[in-house]
Amino acid sequence: MRAALLLPALGIAHAEAPAAATDPLATALADNSLPNREGGVPPQCYTRTGARSNPCWVCHTQKNGRNLMDDWGLQAKYEFSPVGMTNHWTNLFKDRRAAIARISDEQALAYIRQDNYTPLRAALAQRAGFAGWRPDLDYRQGFDSAGFARDGSGWRAFRYKPFPGTFWPTNGSTDDVLLRLPARFREDAQGAPSPDIYKINLAILEAAMAVPDTVSDAALKRRVEPLDEAAAGMDLDGDGRIGGTIDTIHGLPPHYAGAAAAEPVRRYDYPLGTEFLHSVRYVDPDAPALLSERLKELRYSVKLRPVGETALHAKYAEEARAKKVGALPDFAGNAETGLANTFGWKLQGFIEDASGALRLQTRQEQMFCLGCHTTIGVTVDQTFGLPRKVPGAAGWGHQDLAGIVDVPQAGSRTPEIRQYFERVGGGDEFRANDEIIARFFPGGVLDLATLSRAAPGGDQDIRALIVPTRERALRLDKAYMDLVSEQTFALGRDAVPAPVRNVHERLEDTATALKASGHVYRDGRLWLDWSKAGGDARQGAAATVKSITAPP
Repeated sequence: MRAALLLPALGIAHAEAPAAATDPLATALADNSLPNREGGVPPQCYTRTGARSNPCWVCHTQKNGRNLMDDWGLQAKYEFSPVGMTNHWTNLFKDRRAAIARISDEQALAYIRQDNYTPLRAALAQRAGFAGWRPDLDYRQGFDSAGFARDGSGWRAFRYKPFPGTFWPTNGSTDDVLLRLPARFREDAQGAPSPDIYKINLAILEAAMAVPDTVSDAALKRRVEPLDEAAAGMDLDGDGRIGGTIDTIHGLPPHYAGAAAAEPVRRYDYPLGTEFLHSVRYVDPDAPALLSERLKELRYSVKLRPVGETALHAKYAEEARAKKVGALPDFAGNAETGLANTFGWKLQGFIEDASGALRLQTRQEQMFCLGCHTTIGVTVDQTFGLPRKVPGAAGWGHQDLAGIVDVPQAGSRTPEIRQYFERVGGGDEFRANDEIIARFFPGGVLDLATLSRAAPGGDQDIRALIVPTRERALRLDKAYMDLVSEQTFALGRDAVPAPVRNVHERLEDTATALKASGHVYRDGRLWLDWSKAGGDARQGAAATVKSITAPP
C-alpha cells in the first residue's frame, strides 16, 4: 500500500514515490535568471576564520600536477569581486529549529526512504526534445560486488575517502560517485564488449589520477584490482614480461588497452567522454552505508573537449587575471544543456522540488557546482572523487565508509581528519558542528588519543570520526526538508538547523588574519598516502599525543 506521509512543517502530502506526472523541466526552463553572479563561490568561502581557524587549506593550495591555480594565497585574503563581497547565502542565517520540531522522526525517516530517482528517469525517458543528460542508470538493480551496475549501462561505483568538511556525513549529507568510460574503453581490439579490458582501462586511469605528482611516471606504483595482463598486451607491473594475473601497475602505461589502444595515457587528464555521476543524499541512520533512498541532488559531468598544455597554461593565466581585476564568471550553456567550464567539462544537476520529486536545476542553481569544479587549487582535472579512491579491489563497489581508516594526505604524516580538526578547531568550516566539538574537543582541547583509534593501526575506522549520532542525523535531515519546502536553494543548500555564527554577511576587510598568525598552509593535497594503512605504518599509530586547543 502506498502510505501517504504528511509533513506538518512542509504542509505537503508525500507518497512513497513522487508522481511521474511531475514535469521535471518546468522550473528550470522558466527561470534563466542569475541574481547571484558569484554563485560558484560556495558558502564556506565566507567563513570567519579569525587568526587560528583555517578550513581553507583543503581547497586552496599550491599548484600540483596539471592544476596550475596555485591559490594558497586565498587562505590569507578574501579575493572576491565587488558582487562577491556580499554573502548571498542567506540561508546560513535562518533559524529552522521550530520547523525541525514539527517533524517527527518517523515522518523524516519515511520521507528519506522514498525513491524519487526512478520517477525522474521515467519522466525524462518520455520527454521529447530534451537536450540535456537523461539518467540512464537503473539504481534499483544496484551494483555487483565489483561495483559494476547490474543494468549493463557501463557505470561503475567506487569507494573513496570523503573530502574533508562539508562532505562528511556528520555535516548533513551522504553521497556516492560513479564513473563511466566511453564504449571504446570497454571493448577489446575487435570491438566486442570485454569486462577484462574495461577493468584494465579503469585501473590504468586510476593509476594516472591517484598517484601524487611527487612521483615520476617511471616510478609510479599503484595497487589495483587483479588484472589479466595478457589481455592488456602490456607489461603493467614492470616485471619485464607480459602475462598472468597482476595487482600492481608499476610505471605509467603508454596507452590504454583494447579498442582504446590508440589513446595515450596522460597523468591527471581524463580521456574525452569520461562521465561522472554523483548523488547527494540524506543521512539514513539505519541504512548500512547511511545512504538514503531519496536523493537530495543528482549531479552529472562529462568531459567533452581536450585541453592541451599550451591552452592549459593560458586558461590558468586568464583565471588569475580575472581574479585580480574582480571579473565575474561566465559559463557557457543553460539549464537545459548544462553549464560548461573552461577546461572541457560540462556539468548538469537535478534537485528536489517542493513535493520531493527531482527536477532540473535552474541555471543559477547549476552554477553552484561550477566554482569548485573549475578553478580551485586542489582538484585533479577539475574533479575530486577518483584520486581519493581506496586502492585495489576493495575500492570498487558502492560507497561505504566501513574499513576506511584515517590515512594522511600525500606528503603528510598526520592523519587527514585529525589534521583538519587541528587546523580548523572543529568538524566543519563554520565550526557549527557542536557534536564534533563536544565529542573530540572536551574542555576545548582536541582528544588526539581518541582520534588515533581511527588512524592506521587503530581499532576503528573513519566512521567513528565523521558519522553523526542518530539524533543529529535526523535533525539535519529535517532542516534540509524545511529548505526543500521553501525552494530557496539559490540562497544556500547547507543543512543548517540554526543560524551560523562564524561566517561573514558582508566583507569589509579582505584579510583573514591567518597569515599574520602563521596559520597559512601550502600542503593541501587531494591525493592520499594509503601506504600508511599497512606495513610499518601500523606501528605507533597512536604516537605522540599533544594537546590542541580549539580556536574560539
